Amino acid sequence: MPFITNRGQRIHYTVEGQGPLVVFQHGLLSNAASWKACGFVDALADKYCVACIDSLGHGLSDKPSDPQLYSQQQRSGDMVAVMDALGYDRAHIIGYSMGGWLCVGAAKYHPQRLSSLVIGGWDVVNGMTLTMPPGIAKLDGLELLLKVVKETVPELVEWITPDALPGLRACWDALYQLEGAEAAVLGAGLPVLLWNGCEDLYYGSMQTFAAANNLQFLSVQGDHIKAITTYGSESAHGIRAFLDTV
Repeated sequence: MPFITNRGQRIHYTVEGQGPLVVFQHGLLSNAASWKACGFVDALADKYCVACIDSLGHGLSDKPSDPQLYSQQQRSGDMVAVMDALGYDRAHIIGYSMGGWLCVGAAKYHPQRLSSLVIGGWDVVNGMTLTMPPGIAKLDGLELLLKVVKETVPELVEWITPDALPGLRACWDALYQLEGAEAAVLGAGLPVLLWNGCEDLYYGSMQTFAAANNLQFLSVQGDHIKAITTYGSESAHGIRAFLDTV
């Protein structure tokens, strides 16, 4: 299993296929393996080198408790460190939910390393603050989210131990770092695809942002979770079509 060490933290990733590099970054509570399980890797690996990263605090990567290690700048740098380890100067980067936020960070801090940008399930302008269901963002935040997920998709939280919880909280808190996001996405000079399930709370705002700024928009079936699980094949084929034109 490949790991890189960046800023003193071990970051795990998987890699499959050959060709131009595509880097996938998962959402909160998920991991690198989810991209393979949902069909995204197999949809691309015949033409692309596909790397899927366990974000800090998730999967097989380290799970430190220090909140300063989870900033957008530092964690987007982990993506670049994986690119360096694989010997690529540039990559197409794809992120969903928290991973979309991380890809915004890559566009902000490392635009010269990107070939294209795919952001799924993440409101570039408002983040999660204005689009989460009432109570989740303004009351208990992470605790309430974990309660809801445990009741609806329990397998997503089975891995969380008391030792992992401080890092997860740091991931959650860092998601409120939105400064410069819109300028980074629109000013990077890259092909950009926004992607979302039509039943997701983020759908309307993402579609509006794409239309207002002449960005490509991929609409698939499903809500925030089903867009990459139940309808993962639909999402993967739409992303493949976008990449093949870049």
